[in-house]
Amino acid sequence: MDLFAFTRALVDLESITGNEEKVARFLAGFLREKGIGAELIEVEAGRFNVLARCGEPRVVLSTHIDTVPPFIPSSEDEQYIYGRGSCDAKGIAAAQVFAALELLAAGERDFALLFVVGEEKNSTGALFANQHPIGSRFLINGEPTESKMVSAGKGALRLDLVSRGRMAHSAYPHLGESAIEKLLLALRRLRQVSLPADERLGPTTYNVGVISGGRAPNVVPDYARAEILIRLVSDAAPLRGAITQAVGTDAEAHFLLEIPPVFPRVLPGFETAVVSFTTDIPALSNWGEPVLFGPGSIHVAHTTDERIAKQELKAAVGAYAKIVRQLRSRG
Repeated sequence: MDLFAFTRALVDLESITGNEEKVARFLAGFLREKGIGAELIEVEAGRFNVLARCGEPRVVLSTHIDTVPPFIPSSEDEQYIYGRGSCDAKGIAAAQVFAALELLAAGERDFALLFVVGEEKNSTGALFANQHPIGSRFLINGEPTESKMVSAGKGALRLDLVSRGRMAHSAYPHLGESAIEKLLLALRRLRQVSLPADERLGPTTYNVGVISGGRAPNVVPDYARAEILIRLVSDAAPLRGAITQAVGTDAEAHFLLEIPPVFPRVLPGFETAVVSFTTDIPALSNWGEPVLFGPGSIHVAHTTDERIAKQELKAAVGAYAKIVRQLRSRG
């Protein structure tokens, strides 16, 4: 199975977050067939990280094996491989596996592969792995960075705003209290909060991704919720305080996930970039100093046209092997 066929095989195994077992077992089985001892490490029932060690690992190649919904099977043309996960991040996993085979064929060892579950939701697999480090000095994290080495990346703050009211017949709204109206007021005040900016990372941004609530058009709603993701450029504590103050008594702010900004190592010989997305790097702090690099564009990830260029994917194999060599020599 060549690189492109292997990438498509990974894409064709549906692994929406929480359902990663098949792709984990496939990866482990492929590595074992190639003579690389691979462990399936149970994170939760039916969910497994994959760890493969070659020698005494000083450098670890890592990415995630879960995807966002919906499942989109693979296809290809002369230029691209398409499908859910083709660039985020199953194509990256394939490039890392083939980089490992290239290193082993050259008689080079002392590295590892780590593939984790749950990155697209809450970094469950990475957080579990961080409790069981293997003594590595460097972590090469794979995300679609257009084959540029990332010098800085934004963090994330995920929260829910929850408003509560009192049900009533909509013909007599004065007898109730609309949770939706209260939530809209809270969201309007949230828009007025001054958001910090950073010279390298740019402005803090946010997205109200989901709004839900109510029971029927003829019922004054007693519950409403907004799910929000903020892209952090600095410490989140002042912003959490400002949000809580802004929403006041119209909503409760439930802070669910916080990931700080990252400033990974960059190596000579690679073009660099600053990115606005988050990764598993903060959740893998015990696995070594991070490097962030991967083929593919984040701009097509999570879309119906997700794809990865075949030539970029092929070049990433050599690039990952080069990064391992550079870091191992520093180790």
